[in-house]
Amino acid sequence: MPQLLVDQRDVKFILYEQLQVQKLCEHPRFSEYSQDMFDMVIEQARKLAENEFYPANRIGDREGVKFEDGEVKVPECYHKPYRLYCEGGWLSISDPIEVGGQGFPFIIGNAAIEFFSAANWSLMMYPGLTHGAARLLEKYGTPEQQELYMYKLFSGEWGGTMCLTEPNAGTDVGALTTKAIRRPDGNFNIVGQKIFISSGAHNLTENIVHMVLARIEGAPKGTKGISIFIVPRLRYAEDGSLVDNDVVCTNVEEKLGIHGSATCGLSFGDNDNCIGYLLGEENRGMRIMFDMMNEARHFVGMQGLALGSAAYLHALNYAKERLQGVHFTQLKNPEAPRVPIIEHPDVRRMLMFMKSTIEGIRALLYYAAYCMDRAAIAESEEERDKFQGYVDILIPVCKAYGSDMGFRVCETAIQVYGGYGYCVDCPVEQYLRDCKIASIYEGTNGIQALDLVGRKIALRRGLLFKNILGEIERFIKWVGTNYHLKDELRLFTQAKDHLVECTKFFALKGMTDEFFIPILYATPYLELFGDVAVGLMLLWQAAVADQKLHEIYEDCSAKDKKAQEEVLRRNPTAAFYQGKIASAKFFANNVLSLAGGKARAIMTGEKSVMDIPDNSLALP
Repeated sequence: MPQLLVDQRDVKFILYEQLQVQKLCEHPRFSEYSQDMFDMVIEQARKLAENEFYPANRIGDREGVKFEDGEVKVPECYHKPYRLYCEGGWLSISDPIEVGGQGFPFIIGNAAIEFFSAANWSLMMYPGLTHGAARLLEKYGTPEQQELYMYKLFSGEWGGTMCLTEPNAGTDVGALTTKAIRRPDGNFNIVGQKIFISSGAHNLTENIVHMVLARIEGAPKGTKGISIFIVPRLRYAEDGSLVDNDVVCTNVEEKLGIHGSATCGLSFGDNDNCIGYLLGEENRGMRIMFDMMNEARHFVGMQGLALGSAAYLHALNYAKERLQGVHFTQLKNPEAPRVPIIEHPDVRRMLMFMKSTIEGIRALLYYAAYCMDRAAIAESEEERDKFQGYVDILIPVCKAYGSDMGFRVCETAIQVYGGYGYCVDCPVEQYLRDCKIASIYEGTNGIQALDLVGRKIALRRGLLFKNILGEIERFIKWVGTNYHLKDELRLFTQAKDHLVECTKFFALKGMTDEFFIPILYATPYLELFGDVAVGLMLLWQAAVADQKLHEIYEDCSAKDKKAQEEVLRRNPTAAFYQGKIASAKFFANNVLSLAGGKARAIMTGEKSVMDIPDNSLALP
């Protein structure tokens, strides 16, 4: 059976040859683990994803979530894979053993998540949100709160959510109206409405623990007055039993995609009997919630990667099997045999776009996860700050670029399939539908761009950006010794320079009465940043692969082009390395070469979009 979800060889290349994550095992925190154990995790994740998650994907998409008599039921086929996922300890694979986790590096858990996400994203949303709620309790919960809720969340016995959005408070979270009214016992009555709550109600678990943003009566307006509360659907009574907590699902959204994911409207306290328990300090809700945003936004970037990966591999397999047309060298020969469409130049161009984009995004997301591990085990404050800084500046790029480009890969996969790809009988149309939401939730991609430009680039007088530039310069010096990649390195260096020019341009504009220019062009800037980041990852991979490939040529005494082509034909490992070099070349020449035009468009500071009257956009 061909690979249809994730390229396992590419995963291992990034882990062991590019990032060399096996060296994490030299640190005391991971000394009990090994590369063999990492491989075992990846292999078991692949099997569970392919055998249980994937078969439920299409069925779940067609059945969808049912909302009957106030009860929310997920597709029946989800129950077994969810149970196996929890029994296998996958939900807490990278969490400390003390909380019931398995203690693996975050990047290894990240690799496992890609397989499950590519197999069935709708199903993965349930444990994904649960994990975020558990992590908040781990960091901010009291020992009593942890005992009551955290362990059941980490095990998957109970589900969890984040409840931010309200009908009139989406991106503008500070406008929320959900109230927290003090009770004599020190807890709070919660009263309000939340909408678009993923996994807000379902029958996969007995109970669901909601993390709810609300404003305590008398608290300051805006985000400064927001607190966060633990609000279980079923709360503990004095006798230890579970009783209803006045949390009601009011509706389940009908959506373009992720049909198996329950996106709910929730009403808290209709009967004045919804009790919430303060998490952390009062008026610190936004800061606490943002602690899990890096993880959540990285998770959404994984959505774009995983669905794009599955779409690409399906399209590649289809292109190898679909006979249509004759070879381009035989266009005038009416007797020429039909060939697989993978032999057509335009199809190959689309496949290379998908291949290079997915490989680059995978490397970028894995690198961000690796930096999280390096920050966690850092032996000095300076080292911790360095790697945490990389995480902070890359997360909005991982989320926005990963989801946007993942969607473009899904779109291109449909194009490879042609008319069949547009029909529900083929899998790639579902990947497109399921991927679209990734650019919207967990902070729209426009918000990610503003976060990058308005906060991350400017933070600490630009230190995060300067630090990452320093790493890039060291990388350029290293790759500069490889003559085979000189053209690609030149294109990358030019793209990097254009990014730096745009960054300086934004800094200057920010000090003038045209301070809105960086806001106006934040999204194109993030796209340029993403191009450079992915270009860096692909060039890094090409440098590693080129060295390995020439070692194979030497071992095979393949000194001329003909002999080397024979090696590539017979040796799958050599062919893989040649594919990595090809990805870097394609991306450099087809994407990085456009950086100059993108930079010029940004630095024109053209303001017609702001100057045009509203009624000039279209007459009433």
